Amino acid sequence: MAIFEGSAVAIITPFKDGAVDYDALKALLDWQVSEGTDAIVICGTTGEASTLTDEEQIETIGFAVEAIAKRIPVIAGVGSNYTAHGVELTKGAEKAGADALLHVTPYYNKATHKGLYTHFKAMAEATSLPILLYSVAGRTGMNITPDDVDALAKIPNIVGLKEASGNISQVVEIARRAPEGFDLYSGNDDMIIPLMSVGGKGVISVLANVVPKDTHEMAAAFLAGDTKKAAALQLATKHLTDALFCEVNPVPVKAALHMMGKCAYEYRLPLCPMEEQNYEKLKAEMAAYGVI
Repeated sequence: MAIFEGSAVAIITPFKDGAVDYDALKALLDWQVSEGTDAIVICGTTGEASTLTDEEQIETIGFAVEAIAKRIPVIAGVGSNYTAHGVELTKGAEKAGADALLHVTPYYNKATHKGLYTHFKAMAEATSLPILLYSVAGRTGMNITPDDVDALAKIPNIVGLKEASGNISQVVEIARRAPEGFDLYSGNDDMIIPLMSVGGKGVISVLANVVPKDTHEMAAAFLAGDTKKAAALQLATKHLTDALFCEVNPVPVKAALHMMGKCAYEYRLPLCPMEEQNYEKLKAEMAAYGVI
């Protein structure tokens, strides 16, 4: 069975006075559940995991698990460009109670295709939890190809892929070749319905931080066969999605949630507040959509 179907939010990690703001995170998690979100991805790229210490990351994962209390799945981001480090994070997330794991490709040092396979295999062997791979070459410099998927999908607990290459031809080829039970999720909010149209199970979404109900309903409508409604929601959210990526993620989405009164306007360097003109652009799109 799929880890989830529909919309999983790649949730932010709110900070306050330099520390993780667990009160704000609890409120965000409860709001996501109440709005119909189908799963939580904690400590991913949008969750600023790259600026969390290992202790903070595992503590935040454990906090989310406790706060969600089995209402929906909690998927922990535990990727690393150092395999041994990824193994330790994997073990820590499993101990903290995560339902599944999200592993991004190695970044900066990259890898050969043999190295990539061995990297993911080592982390899969370190856990009994299901693993989703994450392909986002625009951030990591490392693409997961259809050939990579052919090999990695044979590892029993590697069960799916968050595909954020932006290359729809690659998505179609992966979907064509993926074995039964290997699930595809969109990692791009402007490609949810295109990816689902070739068999994808849903999305791991930044947009869902701001409009969780609409993102859930977009995916749910498609899964229910109402492609007209699903397409209408995809198109209706396009300008807001563009504004949420007018600077590097998660800078705009955290600013958006601050505008909504849901978190402090705080990051950890090298991330920092938005350029004023981009902030105003985002604010205008938020107002036009009716969320502020």
